[in-house]
Amino acid sequence: MKNLILATAAVALTSTMAFADGHSVVRMGTEGAYAPWNFINDAGEVDGFERELGDELCARAELTCEWVTNEWDSIIPNLVSGNYDTIIAGMSVTDERDEIIDFTMAYTPADPTSFVALSMDVDPAAGVVAAQTGTIQAAYIADQGWTLVEFATPEETLAAVRAGEADAVFADKSFLAAAIEGQSELMMLEQEVSLGAGVGMGIRESDNELRDTFNTAIQSMKDDGSLNALIEKWEVASTFE
Repeated sequence: MKNLILATAAVALTSTMAFADGHSVVRMGTEGAYAPWNFINDAGEVDGFERELGDELCARAELTCEWVTNEWDSIIPNLVSGNYDTIIAGMSVTDERDEIIDFTMAYTPADPTSFVALSMDVDPAAGVVAAQTGTIQAAYIADQGWTLVEFATPEETLAAVRAGEADAVFADKSFLAAAIEGQSELMMLEQEVSLGAGVGMGIRESDNELRDTFNTAIQSMKDDGSLNALIEKWEVASTFE
């Protein structure tokens, strides 16, 4: 789903944490600003699909985990620098990212990407499109040669359309659907684009054991149907077949 960070990253630090011994704390890095995938609730805690998923994966893997929030534009460099141990933040698996970090298997299929505008008559190709910086959506608009304006947060992209600074927002359909629910100002355009190869957890390239541990937990949730149930509960993507 979200999205393409091509920031130059330093060489990954070798993890000193013994993930297999059951005593380490695994720090789960997320953005906390992309409902329903991840957001900060009224109690000031990380919430959403990925919070529930991450807690279940840690329980199955018998890991002690804690949650850390980080701004999207630096989320990969700060993983590489050792500020946390995973990225679980609606991040699409892409070849460009895979050159910098490693990924688990996908925990959701690719989510359709859609446009939101103030009118159904808006043609994104002929207007100004807002997208979050460092996302596969921003890269797609740039590759098309369309007019792109980038913002640091997804909320700012929506505000840009409301303020007339952009004609449409291009983002994951699940995020846009949640963002416009209960209001009549913004509307979803019919045009959809399929991007990315599904969403996975980002892991430092040196942390093969941690990656394999989470892969085993993800596969167990696929096998028993609980992952599809969670996807349906939060309405973040299609389910696995």
